[in-house]
Amino acid sequence: MATPKELSDFLAAAERRAFKQTAYAVRDDHAALDIVQDAMMKLAEKYGERPATEFPMLFQRILQNTMRDFWRRQKVRNLWTTLLSSFGSSDADNEERDPLETIDVGDDGDEPSAQLARNQTIKLIERALEKLPARQRQAFVLRYWEEMDVAETAEIMGCSDGSVKTHCSRAVHALALELKKQGLDKLGLSNAVFNKK
Repeated sequence: MATPKELSDFLAAAERRAFKQTAYAVRDDHAALDIVQDAMMKLAEKYGERPATEFPMLFQRILQNTMRDFWRRQKVRNLWTTLLSSFGSSDADNEERDPLETIDVGDDGDEPSAQLARNQTIKLIERALEKLPARQRQAFVLRYWEEMDVAETAEIMGCSDGSVKTHCSRAVHALALELKKQGLDKLGLSNAVFNKK
């Protein structure tokens, strides 16, 4: 059984990565923060007594389900907004935001020019990742960013191992093409990052 400190330590360690993962998925930093907080509360309330070794898988499953709930609510809201907007003025706020602007990716020990180059490279990669379809992005983030194996990713996504491999393969191919267009293949990024199976 996990102690309250183990649960607290896990949540503190997982919070930033979970926020970034969710922000990739929902593309709204306020919604991402709410989703992560809801998932953390659910983990603490329902599974806080479980062994600490089970927290990563449980939390990912809860987080993915909470994101699915968000998308379902958004779909219903969008339907009603579309229906009701035909009766009134269409003054919708279509402001696009980058939910990842607040993430600090620099290392204070580097030269400013190196920090700038790294930040620009990361922004290019993030923009390329945002262009992926939702399932490909989800599979890619879980496999390569969260470093989960195929079986764990399949369990979280609620699909087969083969589907995970297909989504990852398509994501890697699409990202490699996009990054090549941006000239990042010259940095060796495509080979170093995307040849992992």
